[in-house]
Amino acid sequence: MNILTFDTEEQLNEAGAGVLSGMVQMNPSAILGLATGGTPIGIYEQLVQTYKRGLVSFNKVTTFNLDEYVGITPEHHQSYSYYMRQHLFNQVDINIEQAYVPCGTATDLEEECVRYDRLIENTGQIDIQLLGLGHNGHIGFNEPSHALLSGTHIVELAEATKTANARYFSAEEEVPQKAITMGVGMILKAKNILLVVKGEDKAEIVKRALTGPISTNCPASLLQTHPHLTVLLDRAAGSLL
Repeated sequence: MNILTFDTEEQLNEAGAGVLSGMVQMNPSAILGLATGGTPIGIYEQLVQTYKRGLVSFNKVTTFNLDEYVGITPEHHQSYSYYMRQHLFNQVDINIEQAYVPCGTATDLEEECVRYDRLIENTGQIDIQLLGLGHNGHIGFNEPSHALLSGTHIVELAEATKTANARYFSAEEEVPQKAITMGVGMILKAKNILLVVKGEDKAEIVKRALTGPISTNCPASLLQTHPHLTVLLDRAAGSLL
């Protein structure tokens, strides 16, 4: 585990973008696992700037997103498909046919989970998986539980997660109750994992995830078992380490 702490959010975002762009520079056909939410936005902004400076091209890259809300169309402004187009895909030269996000409106959601896992396995091992960290220790939408599923699956979102997501919706009743998420087993199959965490409100869960016992009650603690884990923290998030 390699933990790096930064004094400013700009420095952290530059470092995160540097890790991802460096992977693509070394392997133009890299397979990237991508995340959404507030944490990666600055990293994606830096990636776009790196692309605009002519330092990296994404035209041979394949991407797989961690998750998507159930019942929200890709065109909905709070879908993760929309998020990725807004913050990255529409601003770089990626082939959108090779940018995959689970379909939350599939007729058969269980079959969609199987299809998504098969698509990842047939494409190849993810070179680097970008992750954020939930307040309750979730990664993707893998919520704390007595047991965790390895493959892509449907999950009932925890109350803490729905509360955290409510700020993105105009009314509480609009907040999705379920999501499709890549399983912890698939996340851990990535060759490299990049965990990014910001803010004092995450300091306690950062300490628990990175130094506490490995338990499915804190899904992020399973990252301790990965041989190539890089953690980027701001000073506030890392204050209890």
